[in-house]
Amino acid sequence: MSLGEQGRSIDDVMAELVAKRTDDMKWADGRTFGMVYDGGPGVREVAEQAASLYLHENALNTKAFPSLGAIQSEVVGWTASLLNGPDTASGFLTSGGTESILCAVKAARERGRIERGVTEPEMVIATSGHAAFHKAGHLFGIKVNSVPVLEDWTADVDAMAALVNENTVLVVGSAPQYPQGVIDDIPGLAAAAATVDANCHVDACMGGFMLPFAERLGREVTPWDFRVEGVTTISADIHKLGYAPKGVSVILHRTKELRRYQTFLFDDWLGGFYASPNLQGTRSGVPMAAAWAVMSHLGIEGYVDLAKFTLENADEMRAGIAQIDGLNVLGDGQFHLVAFASDDPALDIFAIDDALQRRGWYHDRQTPPDNLHATVSNSNTGVIGDYLTALNESVAEVRGTTANDRSTNYATLE
Repeated sequence: MSLGEQGRSIDDVMAELVAKRTDDMKWADGRTFGMVYDGGPGVREVAEQAASLYLHENALNTKAFPSLGAIQSEVVGWTASLLNGPDTASGFLTSGGTESILCAVKAARERGRIERGVTEPEMVIATSGHAAFHKAGHLFGIKVNSVPVLEDWTADVDAMAALVNENTVLVVGSAPQYPQGVIDDIPGLAAAAATVDANCHVDACMGGFMLPFAERLGREVTPWDFRVEGVTTISADIHKLGYAPKGVSVILHRTKELRRYQTFLFDDWLGGFYASPNLQGTRSGVPMAAAWAVMSHLGIEGYVDLAKFTLENADEMRAGIAQIDGLNVLGDGQFHLVAFASDDPALDIFAIDDALQRRGWYHDRQTPPDNLHATVSNSNTGVIGDYLTALNESVAEVRGTTANDRSTNYATLE
């Protein structure tokens, strides 16, 4: 393929883009579980207006665009307040959960090297921890010690503590973990990290903009945020249950002194002093401004309302799945993540997924064990009953058949 010699009209270009979207999943219909999180018409409108206003701004240098510096500072401060950060808490905006995790791991490595002289760094993580930690280990030269989860799918604190040693720079917990939606024993993991003065990171990319509001709604939430002594960093994605467009996340450090281990500084370049707070250089102002606008528009009350709808959706989904013979929900999830498998040899869960897709419903696939995953949100309000009808029909349709496609792609490679 080559770029055409002659340009095309705006109408022609836009028409082709619209046509290209024909086979994309229809997230606005509420038939997807994850990928896109819809806060409703008002949230979409304020995000789109903010995005248009900041379409061309660049956060590479906030002296040129001080408004983006202010936006970042305010969004980080608001998030730190939600997660019960002390007055010393500080952080940066990133492009998403993976970058926030990479920044936390890099900061842990640097702190271990500078403060403790660690030259062969290691981290300890449960098998439920996000794959981005393994990516970070690969990129930053950190050995990853991975431990199987307990029967309830939470991290095995005793097994992880046994692997903590003088080279450990990071111990990881999740609130909640993605695969089954359960919260790890964060106080136990933080205590294990503290035995060698290592960092303890809480991956709250899924829970950072749900758990604070679930707690306000009276849900029991085990300790997980900066109220836990020893937690040094937390990642929280605004573009998930914060309902901002992709891609914006927050990486928070307990203190500004800890945050400095994240930044990269270089002052021996003909181009001048170079400082990078995260992994990007040039950063679009669009997701930053949209996140600021959405958070400002919703406020605490708006987020509590969205959390209420989301939790009701997830509760209805779990209850409906539990009533279907041959299916079982994995883990004692109480929030917005639902994973379910088949305990009937005649029911192939991936064949069920194929049948659901034919009916227009989209799940992520996971293994082991083979199961279907849903990140429930406000997007699914009003359609859970239709979904459960489709699920019952799919189960009846595929009993005794097996799916040919056994892939479990969380992300795709082309």
